[in-house]
Amino acid sequence: MYLILKLASKLPLWFLQTLACWAACILNSFNSSIKRITAINIQLAYPQLNDEERTQLIRASVRSQCMTYLEFVKCWGMPPQYSLNLFDKIEGETILTDALASQKGVIVVIPHFGCWELLNAWLNVHTQPMIMYKPNKIKGVNRYLLEARQQFNATLVPTDETGIRAIFKHLKSGGLTVILPDHLPKASGGIYAEFFQQSTLSATIVSKLASKTQCSVIGLSCVRSSDPSKFNVHCTALSEDILSKDLQLSIKALNHAMQDIINTAPEQYIWSYKRFRNRTGGVNPYRK
Repeated sequence: MYLILKLASKLPLWFLQTLACWAACILNSFNSSIKRITAINIQLAYPQLNDEERTQLIRASVRSQCMTYLEFVKCWGMPPQYSLNLFDKIEGETILTDALASQKGVIVVIPHFGCWELLNAWLNVHTQPMIMYKPNKIKGVNRYLLEARQQFNATLVPTDETGIRAIFKHLKSGGLTVILPDHLPKASGGIYAEFFQQSTLSATIVSKLASKTQCSVIGLSCVRSSDPSKFNVHCTALSEDILSKDLQLSIKALNHAMQDIINTAPEQYIWSYKRFRNRTGGVNPYRK
């Protein structure tokens, strides 16, 4: 697997994106798992769409997701400068630099949206992040990912209490961490809050760290531009409600912030993730 990924990373980006589009055509032609889950999530998140609009968004989302996965393979196998050269526009850069200059610590929240892995290279231009890393179960994939991570200045910590304590200290000393908060947490690490009109179990890690450290919390995304070989970075200031000691208020504000970011290009979100598997009432929409 390691050799396959290394060889794939040597292929031109346009070729990988074209390959992804071919794969998406096949997946969209059948009731594939990625298409089925994407359709369920889009129905839940955008009930106002008519049948034609929903079908178009589902097809565009499956295509974008296939492109994202192969874009990851490419950027992981290339030096950081390659990723930096792919950026077309960077909006809100001063939001990040001002937050770093305040030395209060910075949590960068990034949804599973666009080509978020490219952001590693951009963040490492400005600082040395501390990020959580969970080893992949496939040894070849894990080796490939570790090599990619080790190209940067980031400090990797485990996804457990040890890692959380390390990140807390890093924030208190004015450092920066990156967290993707839109995953479905374990019951012990989440509370129910609205996300795309669904009362769903939501992760508490960002809110708890933010309330304890009173650090800066900013949103970051990297989306494909009209030229698919280029990407735009968007850095946004988020609501101060995320710093609230009222956990429910904080997570509500964070979920709405992620929603606003995703709505800028909803077809580029990873809708094939079973985000709404644990909703209030215990109804699992993904059961056939």
